[in-house]
Amino acid sequence: MKKTQVDISKYRSIVFLTGAGISAASGIRTYRGPEGLWNDETLVRLSDGETFRSDPLDVWKFWSESRAICAAAHPNAAHLALASLEKSLRPDQRMTVITQNIDGLHQRAGNTGVVEFHGSVRRTRCSSDSCDLEPFLDEKLYKDSVPRCPRCGSNLRPDIVLFHEMIPPSNSKAALRALSDCDLFIAIGTSGTVYPANDFVRHAFERRARTVYVNLESLGEVNIYFQEEFLGKAEELVPLLLGGGIPAEGGSITMRELPGAL
Repeated sequence: MKKTQVDISKYRSIVFLTGAGISAASGIRTYRGPEGLWNDETLVRLSDGETFRSDPLDVWKFWSESRAICAAAHPNAAHLALASLEKSLRPDQRMTVITQNIDGLHQRAGNTGVVEFHGSVRRTRCSSDSCDLEPFLDEKLYKDSVPRCPRCGSNLRPDIVLFHEMIPPSNSKAALRALSDCDLFIAIGTSGTVYPANDFVRHAFERRARTVYVNLESLGEVNIYFQEEFLGKAEELVPLLLGGGIPAEGGSITMRELPGAL
């Protein structure tokens, strides 16, 4: 039976873009879709930078719960497949995982080349832009009081990008640096519609990279820069795609060429 597989040996600069769909099998809710977090107006409010400034304790209560959920979660087969791939690369190959997730599961699986585009719920930082306190790993849950910065006395906050906040310049630069000579780009578990991450595939496509979309739901014709689409659960599909290959008649897994392939 004919199989489709990504032969990593053909590529030297590999970039994965991952979204919430890669962590769904680890028990972490996605943000969009029928059960998505952003369907709840209260959760949207508690994920807004303006809310943190006006009501930091309520924001900390919500994100403390998220911190506890992420700490209890374990990397699934998709995370482990990416970590295994990184370990198997030749010296002349480079791999970067740009993740929109804040759960830290890529690092816990074993990946080292990770750009946490939206930050990490596992870290805490000072809310003052003028403070020199470095973000730090933090397992504490703040549900009774707002922690204060030991350097300047300002409120501490989760080290994540909230609504109405800019992506840190260092994160953007790291992502664009990885894309600058990318020859294979694979998006996993992301809708491909949210700016600026949805523009990464264009950068890769313009550098003549192979561009692959992996998700539960079809991209449709939203993004013309993807060349191939594979639909299925990330924890099932990713190990197959990078390992043994996906049968052309893939059962619950479907694939098709997209306009970008023309």
